[in-house]
Amino acid sequence: MKINWGTGIVLAFIGFISFIMYFIITMHTDEKYYHDLVTEDYYKQELKVQKDIEKQKNANALATNVDWKKTDNGIVIMFPETLKAENITGKVFLYRPSNKQFDFDTVISLSNHNLLIPDKRLLDGRWNIKVDWQYNGKSFLYKKEIVY
Repeated sequence: MKINWGTGIVLAFIGFISFIMYFIITMHTDEKYYHDLVTEDYYKQELKVQKDIEKQKNANALATNVDWKKTDNGIVIMFPETLKAENITGKVFLYRPSNKQFDFDTVISLSNHNLLIPDKRLLDGRWNIKVDWQYNGKSFLYKKEIVY
């Protein structure tokens, strides 16, 4: 059987379209290719950007900014020693880019200048940490990508 040019072109198109459809269906149905977007309410979060920029400027103006370190018990978030710990309020939000089910936030309640996030709440891998805190009516923000 002889295949002419027209039949060859049609078969090539059918093959190409079949490959593309297989690729699209695989990407939409296979769990290993699923990744959450940044946030569900993306546009609402986008409106807060200028406020966050001001908070980050306030934090950068401090003599020492918030810092973190990994310990055997979890992550310790260290606030500046020059500030009174009882006047520090706010929230710590940990965001897992690969799976939003592991995202959580914690209210800042300090007796000393350190806040411990327990090891049992953290999986190994990449986390985005966001510390949104206030001291005597002034707002500060610390953001960092960490690998635990």
